[in-house]
Amino acid sequence: MCSLQTSSSRREGAHSLEAERISFRAGGRLLVDGVSLALTPGRLVGLIGPNGAGKSTLLRLLSGLLSPEAGAVCLEGSSLSELAPEQIARRLARVPQTPPGELDFTVLEVALMGRYALSPGWQESAADRSLALNALAQTGTAHLADRLYSTLSGGERQRVIVARALVQEPRVLLLDEPTASLDLQHQIEVLEVVRRLTAERGLASIAAIHDLTLAARYCDELMMIHGGKVAAAGRPDEVLTAESLRQVFGVNAVVERHPRLGYLMVLVQGIAKERVR
Repeated sequence: MCSLQTSSSRREGAHSLEAERISFRAGGRLLVDGVSLALTPGRLVGLIGPNGAGKSTLLRLLSGLLSPEAGAVCLEGSSLSELAPEQIARRLARVPQTPPGELDFTVLEVALMGRYALSPGWQESAADRSLALNALAQTGTAHLADRLYSTLSGGERQRVIVARALVQEPRVLLLDEPTASLDLQHQIEVLEVVRRLTAERGLASIAAIHDLTLAARYCDELMMIHGGKVAAAGRPDEVLTAESLRQVFGVNAVVERHPRLGYLMVLVQGIAKERVR
């Protein structure tokens, strides 16, 4: 049921996760309205849009935490509705918007929780510990393995939660604003890790990102959501335009490419007097 939607997707080859015109309603409101997308291994898609646009709801639909009232989500060719939670966890991992706070476990123990997601009856093995230590090393947190998770900074916690997701050995990675509430240094650290691991592990990744300049810098493609619908999708320079920012975010902005570093920058000038809805 999930078929190829865009010419850019056709060029990239097989998809790990597809959504076909999915919709979801809650409290009488249509939160997601006919959204289609296809995630490709090795590429990071940035999900952008104003607060309340439907980004978090869309990610929950893509992960199977919510079921669409219309359309379908397919994970490697199988409908999510037909897969058991353990089957989904072996292919797809989630990183929540806010990392858990007062977990009374060591960093290594938190990372190992990624194995528990695969089977409720899981028992730790030497191979699991090796996998967890490797995931911590890949996220730059191996030196924290024996520290209590609750003593870490926000950026360290988020990187450990990314490691926990990697311990599931997923092929699809969904991240709901992984840089929320982090300072600029930790935002960059987390996005650097996610982009590198997406390329090195061949993950099909999608991340809701609040900062538009960081989204343009680290993502291969962007999908702009507004009112539960896809307002624009494609390369960052195709999606981030003065017109789209005025229509969707209600601001007057200039989008420029950094003269030396080469990445796009979004420079907000002020609130748009007339906002197209």
